[in-house]
Amino acid sequence: MKKVAFIFPGQGAQSVGMGKEFYDSSAEAKQIFDQADGMIEGLSDIIFNGPQEKLTLTAYCQPAILTYSVAALKAFSSHPKFEDISPQYACGLSLGEYSAIAASGALSFEDTLKLVERRSFFMDQATKVQEGKMAAVIGFDKDKLIDLCQQAGAEVANFNSPDQIVITGKAACVEKASELIKEAGAKRVIPLDVSGAFHSGLMRSAVQHFEEELNKVHFHAPDFPIVSNVDGQPSIDSVEIRNNLAHQITASVQWVDSINHIAAQGIENFIEIGPGNVLKGLIRKINPQLKVHNIRKPQDIDGLAF
Repeated sequence: MKKVAFIFPGQGAQSVGMGKEFYDSSAEAKQIFDQADGMIEGLSDIIFNGPQEKLTLTAYCQPAILTYSVAALKAFSSHPKFEDISPQYACGLSLGEYSAIAASGALSFEDTLKLVERRSFFMDQATKVQEGKMAAVIGFDKDKLIDLCQQAGAEVANFNSPDQIVITGKAACVEKASELIKEAGAKRVIPLDVSGAFHSGLMRSAVQHFEEELNKVHFHAPDFPIVSNVDGQPSIDSVEIRNNLAHQITASVQWVDSINHIAAQGIENFIEIGPGNVLKGLIRKINPQLKVHNIRKPQDIDGLAF
């Protein structure tokens, strides 16, 4: 049995038509898309046919990526090659943590989709209260960045790789921090096309509402540990996993620590399940010795080799 970690992408990886090949070729994947349509009317049509502008809206994007990721996993788990796979950990980038939790059996797909739909709604509502921004910083020292963000009143949203950190917060604070970081020698500072300051204190109102939703669903002990965005540590405790999902909305995403922790346990093979290959690129920067295998279409399962 090949010991692996499952990893799942977050918002931004979406594209029109994603998952259609799984829908057409796998009864297990089709069932997931059909379940999603029963909860969010027309979701599959938006995923398969767009338009891109509609799919990119937070209200559709987050449920769409979750649905595609879980459908792809279901197709994979029904394939004979899955018999040779032993998942030891799962984690996901921000939204992708929900796919990881569904994959582990800690939540049913239906309950996970309910939470993601509510999460996207509350986060979207929070963006309308105060203008926020995000920016990706490329090629800059982590400690210096944290210090300059504190000076400017900005926050860190994502520690994506040693070379890529995303900052967040009030628009004016992010703009000030961006200027300070540029002046201090960053390779690039790229404003992100997002609707608000995700993973910042501006999302606190979303947390308050979302905690009520978390208490409505039943979490089970996962089949394998979930490595949390909040602290980069694994957990099999259902209460801790639930609490981490609430904290995750305002906390920094500790992706570098998450991957390094899994690698430290001797796991060298990661399977990225869902749209895009962003995580593969990030992991290459975190630890070039690690191997990432992407599953984005049925042919990727057939061609999976270690």
